[in-house]
Amino acid sequence: MDRRCFLKTAMIAGVTLTLPDVLLPFPGNLHAIEKTDLVVARGPSPARITKAAVDGLGGIRRFISRGDVVVVKPNIGWDRTPEFAATTNPEVVSTIVRLCYEAGAKKVKVFDHSVVDPRRCYKQSGIADAARAAGAAVSYIDDRKFREVKLSGHALKSWPIYTEVLEADKVINMPIAKTHGLSTLTLGMKNWMGVMGGSRGRIHQRIDGSLVDVAMLIKPVLIVLDAVRILTANGPQGGDLSDVKRLNTVVIGTDQVAVDAFGATLFGLKGSDIGHIVAGHRAGLGTMELQKLKIKKIAL
Repeated sequence: MDRRCFLKTAMIAGVTLTLPDVLLPFPGNLHAIEKTDLVVARGPSPARITKAAVDGLGGIRRFISRGDVVVVKPNIGWDRTPEFAATTNPEVVSTIVRLCYEAGAKKVKVFDHSVVDPRRCYKQSGIADAARAAGAAVSYIDDRKFREVKLSGHALKSWPIYTEVLEADKVINMPIAKTHGLSTLTLGMKNWMGVMGGSRGRIHQRIDGSLVDVAMLIKPVLIVLDAVRILTANGPQGGDLSDVKRLNTVVIGTDQVAVDAFGATLFGLKGSDIGHIVAGHRAGLGTMELQKLKIKKIAL
């Protein structure tokens, strides 16, 4: 190559290297341009919409790495079958467990601090059988595994938290969308009560701030909101099928406040109508301003 050709080639290369990343047709840059904040998937199959929602947010390998110990935290609080929408849909749970193993997770743990007899809750909800079939290690809460943790929050300064959540490499929060007599709705942040020990009833006087204080401690890599069926009245326990509405929907994201704010819209409400969503927004935990987010909707 003579000197003139060399200089010409170098000049072209230099110009190319100074172009903005957004002009370069690489998948990573396209992903950055098309950033998605929330995915809402709808369809008749809970398993398919769950996988589609995860894929729409970048795929499970964006969140779970080979060798991870993962905690999947559903709502198993009540002695109800899935039709009553008091507990997380078992197909949604088992799909997430399988996806974690496909990503190379070393172990996936599933548990919850049930409100009533955990043996009946785990069985009746269908979650224990479905999660075990997918390979999860399903266990009852062991009271010896709670540890007092400093929170330094506005409502709570410390609280006993389940150590298996604190020690996991990754945590996935898997609430069901339903009404609640005290907090209006129970969605993602409220689901953290299932990893709290002690006398949980004590937080009811300052429930909004307390939920945010705990949510600030636990950083889930994903929130998977089950709205296959939602409980529209008499929550959180339910018990009457007339209170259940089938939406065939799953909502996922990484922002705890945003997922809960979208969850509120499933009930004809706004995030600003729910105390703990407002508190989380003000605390900087996330945003309830859905109009500022990119929300991808998938129909199957």
